[in-house]
Amino acid sequence: MAETITAEFTSVGSSRVYLARPDDDGGAGMLLLPMVTGVSEQVREFAADLVGTGVTALAWDPWQGPSADDTAHEKLFELMGRLDDETVLAELERLLTHMFDELGLSRVGVIGWCMGGRFALLLGGRDQRLANVVAYHPTVPIPPAANHALDAAEHAARIQAPVMMLYPGADHLVPRESFDALDSALNGRETGASIVHNYPGADHGFSARGRQDKEVNATAYKLSWPQALDFVRTTTRP
Repeated sequence: MAETITAEFTSVGSSRVYLARPDDDGGAGMLLLPMVTGVSEQVREFAADLVGTGVTALAWDPWQGPSADDTAHEKLFELMGRLDDETVLAELERLLTHMFDELGLSRVGVIGWCMGGRFALLLGGRDQRLANVVAYHPTVPIPPAANHALDAAEHAARIQAPVMMLYPGADHLVPRESFDALDSALNGRETGASIVHNYPGADHGFSARGRQDKEVNATAYKLSWPQALDFVRTTTRP
């Protein structure tokens, strides 16, 4: 595993981020978009695993400090309900520009979980600089949440980079109809490979440590995460 030479919270303009870098990233990086938990201990572990593939990891902090490590989930869900799609995408595009221009990276992808999985698909459809898009159990409910102004399937159809999307078959937040729309959008593209996983019986958010006391979720995570890391390595450090 590559030796991490930086792993700290820092600022990019008005944005708080968590940055972890290996000795040699070869110009490769990943923008991490957390679930509602924010940049919790587990998200920092995700970053460490990505650094282990030889890429720089920069995690967006949606709540500017609070996380599941120190804040009640009820408060975090309240904060999530205040997010505005266009405002978030503008911030994420600024972070991408920072990764290219200030961190000196040449190939950058995006990976998101739940809330962040939806934003990864939106960003992929909006910004063609991305080397990949990984969406772990993206939260795309039907009907859309009140603050979901943008259509995730419509944006997914515009992505030009390779995409990996992972869907839990027992997702209680994202009905099969929504997944099928996303799947159809990705597989209907003329550019960009689509790798779509389906984990029967797994719950929404199966990658979260708190869900892995259930065997089907733990198994889904153990199967999916090494493949996601290989996908990141292949698409950012070809």
